Amino acid sequence: MFYSAVILILAASLDYSIGDPWNWLHPVQVMGWLISYLTKLAQKYCHNSLTQRLAGILITAILVIGSGVVSWLIKQSAMLIHPLLGILIETILLASCFALKSLRIAAETVLQPLKIENIEEARSLLSNFVGRDTQNLTSEDILRAVLETVTENATDGVMAPLFYAIIGAFVPIIGPSSLALAYKASSTLDSMIGYREVPYIYIGWFSARLEDCLTWLPCRLTVITLSLLSRKPLKVIKICQRDAPKDASPNSGWSECAYAAILGVQMGGTNWYRGIAKTKPLLGDAIYPITSDSIQTALQLTRYSFLLWLGGAASLLLLTTLR
Repeated sequence: MFYSAVILILAASLDYSIGDPWNWLHPVQVMGWLISYLTKLAQKYCHNSLTQRLAGILITAILVIGSGVVSWLIKQSAMLIHPLLGILIETILLASCFALKSLRIAAETVLQPLKIENIEEARSLLSNFVGRDTQNLTSEDILRAVLETVTENATDGVMAPLFYAIIGAFVPIIGPSSLALAYKASSTLDSMIGYREVPYIYIGWFSARLEDCLTWLPCRLTVITLSLLSRKPLKVIKICQRDAPKDASPNSGWSECAYAAILGVQMGGTNWYRGIAKTKPLLGDAIYPITSDSIQTALQLTRYSFLLWLGGAASLLLLTTLR
């Protein structure tokens, strides 16, 4: 238990101080390569809905279970060489699952040119982080897009990986990094092939459903945590219950809506994807406009939630060790 507490704290510190160096090989990159290869293979040999669905189940099993098992084997091998090497390897593996600093850097990258009214550069930079068309966005649209990205990814990029790391930490034979990487594989699958459109309708259906299920509990716990941090939990929960179910996603709507309720802003509306308009439900009340300060506050709320969970888990692990 002590070992797991140390890993959690070190990994969080590493993500906070360094984040994801661009020139380092990232586990998600490896997952992406494998997903791309297996998906192309499935599309080549599976030509009907049934075989594509079965292929989707197999791809998901290989990635999710494989990521957990491979990370466990890597850290166990490192432990056999030297315990300190094992701690170092698992710390790096777990830190790669947290996107707290990456999320902040991505937001600030887009906000910087916007501050000096260089909207063309802001649009161009934003296109690296979102799937929507950005070439015609106004400053208000860009700010909304950044806030929606920050608040949606707060759950699946920050809080959910931490949730599964904590669960793994309380099971010594598994450890923090294995479950976190397994979740990260599920999240990566969803972002790459979990679409209800050709050619992923059948191949990606299982990975999308699995990611929804795995994210459901940490998402609700995140909403509760955020509502408590806001000091107006009943109001936040009430707005979430009113607006979040309108979103097609069982999780992103709740995550975004919690932040919208706390900030007193409204998210959602019409976005364009490859020239096609898609309207998302409105989340929250437009009491205030979305500003750079709104985004910074959202990032701060995510950081506080992360630290609250981390501190609570580490304390429980250390108390368990002392017994």
